[in-house]
Amino acid sequence: MTSQSTTHDGADETTGSTEPESALETARRQLRHAADHLDIDDQIVTRLKHPKKVHEVAVPIERDDGSVEVFTGYRAQHDSVRGPHKGGLRYHPEVTRDECVGLGMWMTWKCAVMDLPFGGAKGGIAVNPKELSEGETERLTRRFTQELRNAIGPKQDIPAPDMGTDSQTMAWLMDAYSMQEGETVPGVVTGKPPVVGGSEGRAEAPGRSVAIVTELVCEYYDRPLDDTTIAVQGYGSVGANAARLLDGWGATVVAISDVNGAMYDPDGIDTASVPSHEEEPEAVTTYAETTISNEELLTLDVDVVIPAALGNVITEANANRIAADIVVEGSNGPTTSTADAILAEREIPVVPDILANAGGVTVSYFEWLQDINRRSWSLERVNDELETEMRAAWSAVRREFERRDVTWRDAAYIVALSRVAEAHDARGLWP
Repeated sequence: MTSQSTTHDGADETTGSTEPESALETARRQLRHAADHLDIDDQIVTRLKHPKKVHEVAVPIERDDGSVEVFTGYRAQHDSVRGPHKGGLRYHPEVTRDECVGLGMWMTWKCAVMDLPFGGAKGGIAVNPKELSEGETERLTRRFTQELRNAIGPKQDIPAPDMGTDSQTMAWLMDAYSMQEGETVPGVVTGKPPVVGGSEGRAEAPGRSVAIVTELVCEYYDRPLDDTTIAVQGYGSVGANAARLLDGWGATVVAISDVNGAMYDPDGIDTASVPSHEEEPEAVTTYAETTISNEELLTLDVDVVIPAALGNVITEANANRIAADIVVEGSNGPTTSTADAILAEREIPVVPDILANAGGVTVSYFEWLQDINRRSWSLERVNDELETEMRAAWSAVRREFERRDVTWRDAAYIVALSRVAEAHDARGLWP
């Protein structure tokens, strides 16, 4: 268990008794499931099962000791019918081609449910970033950028931070791309430091969107935040920002956690006084008077539980012990498909990640607009615009939820797929 929530533009689940299934298997199953609810040309569904293109490149770098090592990098571009590809770049030992394809498909749905003019992509390098020095990470990033230079660009494919990458990584990528282009091109990536074209509020955006959606779903089920208890698993960028906002809006946050365990106080935690993972790694339990395990946190008797750490934490093994009335997915893929079915049978609403944590890609869109227009926005404007977009997406999903009598997850995928399919139908198939 780790507390560092991923804050990428980017979304992990299961069928049968084998858990978990791969990201690609999950993405294709969700596509089929959503298509069953819609009158969509089968040929469009067939096309959407496959990425538009997958780039696989060798990335050689000189290590600090003078040796040369070659890593494998990927960029999966799933669909661009609604606009340029968009999605994170991750540095992680388990990065694979199929993982990037599956996560790229998720990004297509996430952008569509938010009605953003982007398609989905995802990429990364199979490397353990903890084993690289800062200089090695920079050299790796610059070489990877060169290998992908013809595949990315502000009107073609716009990467963003993901696992193992951050704003500094994006600054190096932007610089390497710009040097080859002969001009500064800030719009080639999002998630950069504001000093080189990044947006205010980008890092906090996924947590903010989780908080906004939590407030909206509580309102939908007639639960005033003042009377709502919340447990948040993970106190990284997503979990800490969501917890602090909800705390400030009147909710009672009774549990938060990091890799070492959870702080628990049924009377409520002063979330501002507990450092996030970014502020002081693995600090949560050192500030706690009462601690419980991460597993216990998920099964607390609270109004809302927000898994905001890893994927696949609500599973067949613990789904029947979830005592919360509502689940809001803060991390990517925290609920396996078997668990999802169990929670649906128990009539526990689950608001899916592609809606709840979509603040990251939404503010990435704002950053892209700022870069293209060379005009920065204030933090207040970013937050106001984000709330407007989240409420609009929530309303679209709520309409399908009510009209079709489906789960919140199904409703979100129906909204997304219908928009992508409509765009494909309008553009047609190149002969």
